[in-house]
Amino acid sequence: MMRTFVSYFLTPIVALLMLTRVATAQEAQVWVQVEAQPNLATAQERIRDYSVAVEDVNGFAMGGGWYAIALGPYSRTDAEQVLQVLRAEGKIPRDSYIAFSRAYGQQFWPVGGAVIANVEPSVTTEPATPAAEPVATPVVQEPDETKAEARRSEAQLSREERKELQRMLQWAGYYNSAIDGAFGRGTRGSMSAWQSDNGFDQTGILTTRQRAELLRQYNAILDGLELQLVSDTTAGIEMRLPLGAVQFAKYEAPYAQFNASGFVNGARVLLISQPGDQKTLFGLYDIMQTLEIVPLEGDRERRKDSFVLIGENASIVSHTQVALKDGEIKGFTLIWPAGDEERRTRLLGLMQESFARLDGVMSPAAGNNEAQRIDLLSGLQIRKPRMSRSGFFVDGNGTVVTTAQAVDACTRITLEDGIAAEVIGVDAALGLAALKPAQSLAPAQVAELQRATPRLQSDVAVAGYSYGGVLGAPTLTFGKLADVAGLAGEEELARLALAALPGDTGGPVFDAGGAVMGMLLPRAEGGKQLPGDVSFALDAAAIEGFLGSVGVSPTSTDLLASMAPEDLTTKAAGLTVLVNCWD
Repeated sequence: MMRTFVSYFLTPIVALLMLTRVATAQEAQVWVQVEAQPNLATAQERIRDYSVAVEDVNGFAMGGGWYAIALGPYSRTDAEQVLQVLRAEGKIPRDSYIAFSRAYGQQFWPVGGAVIANVEPSVTTEPATPAAEPVATPVVQEPDETKAEARRSEAQLSREERKELQRMLQWAGYYNSAIDGAFGRGTRGSMSAWQSDNGFDQTGILTTRQRAELLRQYNAILDGLELQLVSDTTAGIEMRLPLGAVQFAKYEAPYAQFNASGFVNGARVLLISQPGDQKTLFGLYDIMQTLEIVPLEGDRERRKDSFVLIGENASIVSHTQVALKDGEIKGFTLIWPAGDEERRTRLLGLMQESFARLDGVMSPAAGNNEAQRIDLLSGLQIRKPRMSRSGFFVDGNGTVVTTAQAVDACTRITLEDGIAAEVIGVDAALGLAALKPAQSLAPAQVAELQRATPRLQSDVAVAGYSYGGVLGAPTLTFGKLADVAGLAGEEELARLALAALPGDTGGPVFDAGGAVMGMLLPRAEGGKQLPGDVSFALDAAAIEGFLGSVGVSPTSTDLLASMAPEDLTTKAAGLTVLVNCWD
């Protein structure tokens, strides 16, 4: 009888305990309630607004005709973190609070969403497999943290550390939502997926060891770079440098140069340091763009106290950032081989984060021990054009006539002083090209095309940049008009008895009175080799006809006169222009 009584009495107790466990399991998932609306239409409208800014948005019917908008489901710890972060960022109202599942009825959002589940959402279960396959004996490791221990260690992370964890999961391809430090359903799901792919139990909470392994994977691409904090007191700069890829080479004001050490071919770093003001800063901005280490393609941004230069080509990508503060100009350049973008951007980010100014600035006299060369600037190679030829202004708008050779297969064309120009016409048969500057110009002189025919053996002169602009001004080469036709009787040509250089090609040929009687043509390649003092010019009539076809009206004359050599030199300097062709 006693046994029967006891059995009968224990049955409701066990049932009560089971009900308590079910209720406890259900309350393990909580929600962050952000709003309640008195009708479904308003609730649906507001819930769409929230879905744009935050994740894990849900909608539930409540009692009395009200409808709740809630985020979740979360564990209690995660819910408190989400509530704190999103309140601080102003993404949810200040009066948002943690709510329990029992407060909600039918779910209306997301459309087709499941009703409230009675399991903790951060845990993902593996689908059952039909049969177990043989596995290798696992390697015995030190016990990892329990789920509770992992949650406690995670709670010690700062908000920035939590955001960094999200960045690492995003980099690994598991997380694609906002980097906000709030570990919601998306973050927990990405942790669970990473755990699954890396052989760990899927808890949705990374242990200290697992966070260290994710960090190791994240930083694996930087292996071998040997990032170290370098304090350069000469430059007054402290920052992390990849000393496994570069090593200090020399000071050459305003640069401390670190060249490739062999681990990454083509890697280089410059620390930039010099005294100066805004004018000095702007001058450095212009100078940097003449260097080979700053390719022409890429973004440029100059502000009143700083600039950023990004240059890229098929070989390298360079990033330069410089700022002026308290009379000191400091910054750095990272040059990295093209095609290694992930490692470059990761390295660049770490260098930017670690950059710090120390006391002092590099002396303008630092370095200066090497032999001086005109094609070097502070020991760095100045970028040079693929080809330099001559041209001349033909109207007051700055339109330039030059040889077609000067514009062939160029990615960019510039006139002297780096002024960009575009091709507005080419006549390959005549060997002519016309250029329009990208900005308005006011030439000091404009060519006056000669319609009359000068006398044979009269004086002529060609103006051109014989040495590719090294001298900074055109030179005059004097000679004679040998014939008013080509060797084969070409009427549009004139044969000249003068020794020109390749840089003179495209330059104006003047008669004795300073009128332009033609344009110097390039020497023919291959075939018969003519004497060095035989050159040819395309006559002014052909040039005038070509310009008319592209909508340019040049000035012309039929007056044959004479001009003193010094006056001719002045006129030539005013209308002759350097034309550069860049790869």
